[in-house]
Parts: sequence; C-alpha cells; structure tokens
Amino acid sequence: MATWTGDELSTIGYAEELELASRRDDGTLRPPVTIWVVRVGDELYVRCMNGRSGAWYRGTQTRRQGRISAGGVEADVTFADAGPADAAVHDQIDEVYRTKYRRYGANIIDGVVNPGSRDATIRLVPER
Repeated sequence: MATWTGDELSTIGYAEELELASRRDDGTLRPPVTIWVVRVGDELYVRCMNGRSGAWYRGTQTRRQGRISAGGVEADVTFADAGPADAAVHDQIDEVYRTKYRRYGANIIDGVVNPGSRDATIRLVPER
C-alpha cells in the first residue's frame, strides 16, 4: 500500500482546507468540494458533516477514487474507510479537528465530531 511522504503529510495536514474531487463511474472527476482535512500520525482523514447521506460522501463511494489538492500538493487518492470499530482512532481524529479548527467555535466543529460524521470518515490513501 502506498504511503504519504513526510512533506506531503506536513503540507496537507497543515492546510486549512482541501479540495476533493471524486471519480464518476466513467472515470471523470466530479467538481471539487472544499472540506477540512486532518492528520493523525501518518494518515490523512476527511469527514462529511452530513454523514453518509452527504452528496460528496456518496460520490466518494462510487469508485472510491479521486483527486485531492491542498497546500500546493495534488494527488490521486483512494478513499478508504477509517474503520468504525476503532474508537481510539476516531477519538484522535475528533481531537485534531477540535484543535486545528478551534477558532470556528464548538457549534461549527460539532458538525464533524458527532456519531454521524464519525461514520462518514474517509482515510485518504495516495495512489502511486
């Protein structure tokens, strides 16, 4: 399995926002959406505020592939499940969201640190 380089992890993990475009059945990219991204260890994660019913999240489930761009890094990725059984990872992701985006206030951050959003957590895996 491919891994992120240290520079990619730092750059994307530090970026305020990430552009994510998922691939349609025919391989073309959907228009990108702007979302928050967090780094936990050597992994990058995104969450959908609308849970699994969110339009962009549903789009990631079609081919489970797409392209991201953040901080000047552009990469083709696979969308992997974060693993709902691993509560410790989700707790770490929650904490990074709370720390990184604290200036937005709890009302906004609560949109990505709730059970529905946790259930729609995607691990971004580089395609090399």
